[in-house]
Amino acid sequence: MLKGFSVPLTPQGLSPLVSLPPWHYSSDCLVVEYWADSEAVTALLPPGVSSDAKSNGRSFVWFLDWQFTGSNDEHTDPARYQYREAFVLVEAVFDGKPINYCPYIFVDNDAAIARGWAQGFPKKLGSVFQTRSFSAPSAAAAPLAKGSRFGGSLAAHGERLVTARIQLEEKAENPAAIFNRPTVMRRYFPQLSAGLQEKPAVDELTMSLTDDLAVVDVWAGSAELRIPEVQGEDLHSLAPKRVGRGYRLGMSYSVTDLRILKNYVR
Repeated sequence: MLKGFSVPLTPQGLSPLVSLPPWHYSSDCLVVEYWADSEAVTALLPPGVSSDAKSNGRSFVWFLDWQFTGSNDEHTDPARYQYREAFVLVEAVFDGKPINYCPYIFVDNDAAIARGWAQGFPKKLGSVFQTRSFSAPSAAAAPLAKGSRFGGSLAAHGERLVTARIQLEEKAENPAAIFNRPTVMRRYFPQLSAGLQEKPAVDELTMSLTDDLAVVDVWAGSAELRIPEVQGEDLHSLAPKRVGRGYRLGMSYSVTDLRILKNYVR
């Protein structure tokens, strides 16, 4: 019997990119709040999802430094199970409820790409970096304290796509007032057979389900953000018109399930 959650399926089940859930994640995060062109946001939304008129293009860029494990102490194999990620979330509405929709996401690990595609995240390969905090005192330690500065960058195919910097000013009093919308994605798998290439085998609107979500040590401060136009990419359509606050936080959760909101194939 061949084993594996994803290809390649093998008798031993050691080679597949992704193992069966549960999947457990822990991360340090940099987040920049900003406002993009509202018409550009609307143009990216799938059927049944509408722009949030109250948000007027409000969006977030996230940088995440992840550590992953399944059920077999995968976190002790950091070469395979540590990775970095950057994505954009735009505020929208589905079925009358406020959501965050993910139109763009980049990651530097193949297993993370496969897990993301299974959920509906449109992951592409990229190069992602962010400032880390260290416990030993130093000008380079970037402690969680007033005045500390952090940076994040995303590049792909040799081109810088996003540059962000934040400076911590204070602890966020109520993080739930900032990060309070579920994340929604489009799970899309095409067919290659002639005559079926515009009829995907899977086309679903999905919602990310996060078990045991924890958001800790949330600091807020001033922020800078640049998203330049780059040949071969569309991300610049969501370039900032105005930049809001920056945040540095810790986050963890587990994934065991997925919610399908809408099946477009039907």
